[in-house]
Amino acid sequence: MAYGQSWQEKLEAACREWRIAVPVYQIVSDRRGGRTAWSSRVTVYGTVHNAKFWYDGKNLRNAKEDAAEVALNYLIGLFGASNGTGRGGW
Repeated sequence: MAYGQSWQEKLEAACREWRIAVPVYQIVSDRRGGRTAWSSRVTVYGTVHNAKFWYDGKNLRNAKEDAAEVALNYLIGLFGASNGTGRGGW
């Protein structure tokens, strides 16, 4: 994997390599007082992974990145690091 890739790109590459379905993202919101908080979840390999944090609406990309990181770490735990590159390769 190339240095500087986003978590979404890393997750998609891992899914291709492990020959599993591409990730499917969903944006979710929660009304909090007079504001709305936004987050993301991603379904990959039959499991839903939630972003760790909630974000302002202008930071939805961060919410997807957060969920992608959670999902990729889950998959690495299942399948191990790819091609002997070790976790640092991603």
